[in-house]
Amino acid sequence: MSKAFWIDDIDLCLYVGNYRHMTNDQSILILAALAQSTRLESFRLLVKHEPEGLAAGDIARALAVPHNTLSSHLAVLSHAGLVTSVRQSRTITYRANLDQFRDLASYLLKDCCGGRPEICAPLIEELTVCCSPKEKACV
Repeated sequence: MSKAFWIDDIDLCLYVGNYRHMTNDQSILILAALAQSTRLESFRLLVKHEPEGLAAGDIARALAVPHNTLSSHLAVLSHAGLVTSVRQSRTITYRANLDQFRDLASYLLKDCCGGRPEICAPLIEELTVCCSPKEKACV
């Protein structure tokens, strides 16, 4: 393992330890929101279309889901803080809230290193490679 990789691991472990006050209840709400296939597919689609987002109708067409059904799923994701929306005339554009997702991941990995970054190095390396600026979003 190169010295630069080791420093990156430590930096990431320090960042992971500084999640933004996520609670067990919040993390359960977010995980429950993602524990349904249409909601998970919707969130992943929105992540792929960051930062511009997608109109509700475009999401419905892409996932072949009726508009009223999608509206219910987006409401659940919104309640969990995973998506935001902006109304422009008759169109509602949805965006993934990557800060909320990052906070969840940080909360789940908070004690990952436990003072031993080599334990989480494979996970951190995979996330780093996956989400590097050279690659598309990994979610």
